[in-house]
Amino acid sequence: MEPNEMLRTFNICYAQIQAIAQDANWLALANQQDVEPEMKTHLGDVLHYLGEAMDCIEPFIDVKVNQKVQT
Repeated sequence: MEPNEMLRTFNICYAQIQAIAQDANWLALANQQDVEPEMKTHLGDVLHYLGEAMDCIEPFIDVKVNQKVQT
């Protein structure tokens, strides 16, 4: 898989997970008394680390684009 494909896939995942984190059903589940107290935190952590992974891939895409422009 090429870096641009990886980033595109990560972006799709990020948007979908973010939508879940903002969904009323997710929030209702996370606010119940009998669930893991850090349920929302865990999903926030997933978004954080996915964002970090995307940041790591972006320089490879910039380099590839710049190399094509220079040739």
